[in-house]
Amino acid sequence: MLSRTASCACGQLRIEVNGEPRGIGLCHCLACQQRTGSVFAALASFAAPFRITGMATDYVRTGDQGARFRFRFCPICATTVFHTEEGEEGRVSVAVGAFADPAFPAPTVSVYDCRRHPWVTLPPGIAAFDKDPP
Repeated sequence: MLSRTASCACGQLRIEVNGEPRGIGLCHCLACQQRTGSVFAALASFAAPFRITGMATDYVRTGDQGARFRFRFCPICATTVFHTEEGEEGRVSVAVGAFADPAFPAPTVSVYDCRRHPWVTLPPGIAAFDKDPP
């Protein structure tokens, strides 16, 4: 089975996931823009089991539709590596950049396009949603 490891910039916090991603997407919401310091977040969702090594600091935020997301970042270098949604313990979303793999598969969905910067061009064939899909 395919295994991938994502890590923070200093290597202290790591997550190992197995199999292909359940989904890969871009999020243009303002919270992701602020969280990443970029104009969007690129995330890959994986099913459990996954293995976390190292120490993480948590930050919980409530999404527009009431879901609570627990973001984990390295307390040393402050890199956000992954997050989980409360009540959805069987999956994890990992920051695509934390894999440091230019061959990582491309996103297939883009959410919160209503907040996408007009100069950001989406890959061909990507499904775009104004907010979260139903």
